[in-house]
Amino acid sequence: MISDAIAHGYDNAEVRFHWVLSMLSARAYHELSTEELQRLRHASGLVRTYAEGEWKDALRTAFELLATLSTANGETGRVLERLRALSPHHRDAILHHLDHVLTGGLKDSLWAENRERVEAARFSNHRAQRVWAYFEPEPIGPRAMPPRPSTAAAAQSALPVRVGLFVLVTAGLWTLAMLANPAAAVIELLVALGAGLAAAHFGRPWWSENHRTEVRDRESPARDAAEPTSAGGFTQSVRHSFHHYFSVRVPHAFTPREWLDHTAEIRDSLATEIAVLYRESRVSVERVNWLIRYLAEDTRNRHDNGTLFDRRQQNETPATAKALCVGGLLLLGLTAVAVLGTVASDAGTPQTPLAILAMVAAVWSGRAATSSWLATQAEERRLSEETRVYQERLAERQVAYRNWKSFLDATRPSELEMETWLTCDKTLFVDEALRHYQLTWRDLITHTILMTPARPYKRGRVRGGPWRYSRYSFRLFLVTQDGIREISKEFDFTDAKRGNEQRSNYRFDALSSVQVTEHTRAGYDLELVLTNGPARSIRVKDADTHQLSPEDNPQEFADINLNAAGFIHAFRLLEGIAADGKGWIERIKPTNLPPFRVAD
Repeated sequence: MISDAIAHGYDNAEVRFHWVLSMLSARAYHELSTEELQRLRHASGLVRTYAEGEWKDALRTAFELLATLSTANGETGRVLERLRALSPHHRDAILHHLDHVLTGGLKDSLWAENRERVEAARFSNHRAQRVWAYFEPEPIGPRAMPPRPSTAAAAQSALPVRVGLFVLVTAGLWTLAMLANPAAAVIELLVALGAGLAAAHFGRPWWSENHRTEVRDRESPARDAAEPTSAGGFTQSVRHSFHHYFSVRVPHAFTPREWLDHTAEIRDSLATEIAVLYRESRVSVERVNWLIRYLAEDTRNRHDNGTLFDRRQQNETPATAKALCVGGLLLLGLTAVAVLGTVASDAGTPQTPLAILAMVAAVWSGRAATSSWLATQAEERRLSEETRVYQERLAERQVAYRNWKSFLDATRPSELEMETWLTCDKTLFVDEALRHYQLTWRDLITHTILMTPARPYKRGRVRGGPWRYSRYSFRLFLVTQDGIREISKEFDFTDAKRGNEQRSNYRFDALSSVQVTEHTRAGYDLELVLTNGPARSIRVKDADTHQLSPEDNPQEFADINLNAAGFIHAFRLLEGIAADGKGWIERIKPTNLPPFRVAD
């Protein structure tokens, strides 16, 4: 990419400096082809044409370091002085990317200073408190259970007919009562109206409460049946996450076990809601954990504020209202009996059979009209209540989401910080190995380090970047005249704590073959076959094609990750040793390679 920019006329000392770093990064001098060496030599001749400045000084120093592979110690000392005179940014970039190019004598001279810088930067910028955020998955947006559609259409359509029939029959009944005894009929009418209105007024919330319960009971079995039942399913993961967060977000007066028992019904309802809301998105529960954690904290806070069961209590009908409703219905029934008595008291026009028939019709039509009206009112009240609750919950969750997202973005380390910390860990691991074997860089012919994920791990990446892991296995190969020393150790990237360590030594002729196996569903395996022992398989990279975004090229992404793991350099080194043994080692010595000459 940089070569393409240069070909289109974008060329200066800064561009050329990065071009040189990209040519030499993670590569040894013997890995450069004849064409690449010619391109580097041609570029070294262009240095004098660039404007003076820090980028030109850094570029000149990089080429002089290449030339020191075949120069005397005195020249090396002068180049080291120029390297130390560079700004820390340029000096560190050269040392990092030219790590496999620099000779043992040069690295010995710089190693103590480099180790001090690494030790100072290893835990810089609050590494231990921030690394976790890099592996935190991108939180999915907030959702809330929307109000269920209204089912009042049928009741609304039947209401006018039932009310009309009730009014017609009741009017006829009271007409008969008025003919029999006008004074008594008026009193009975007023009492009936009062009792009916009182029963309707105090019975409406009671009916609504029962209606909500019926709707909830009807939907619960259907919702439960829609949930996946496998142990590894999304719903089971959601329930496990709710159990975890409710057991750590506990009020002071409760033990975790007591709090889980106390909130079992609430927890189950919330878990069902989250499972239904996010099940179709095919997301991992880790992306929803922010919401589950917020709901656990909200439940605890509402308990501390004494409002945990407020919504349930608000929807419960008071006993007084129920008593007044029942009283109104009883009074209405007694009034109906009194009306029949009034009609029957008229001896001149006996209308009792007709009055009884009218009373039965009035009771039936009145009950039907009242049921339709109450059902319509209950549905409207339910819809209004659920809409209000939905809007409130969604607004609260949106605030919680924004707060969590902002905190995550502020805490998450940058790619530069992650790479700096990883380089520090690698450098100190190499230093520890050199000290253990009492070796200096002059004693080494070459070295390579392979970084693979260590289970169990979390991983994360930015777009276009390689996977980074919460736990690594570092495998270092030190090549000396006597053979190969292999050291492997596990690292927890959060705090750089070290785990299991293994060491092994073998001669050049003991490494008989190196094989790489690519598994579509498993990843890449590196297999080392020794003549005096069983073959060893090293998992270099797990499969990840199922986690790629549409804009990622699978092959390019695999190459990026293999290169970041140090696989390319490690494979070439081990493959060369397995093929030619010590003869290959002799050929790659700097003294046996063609020297690099800076162009005049």
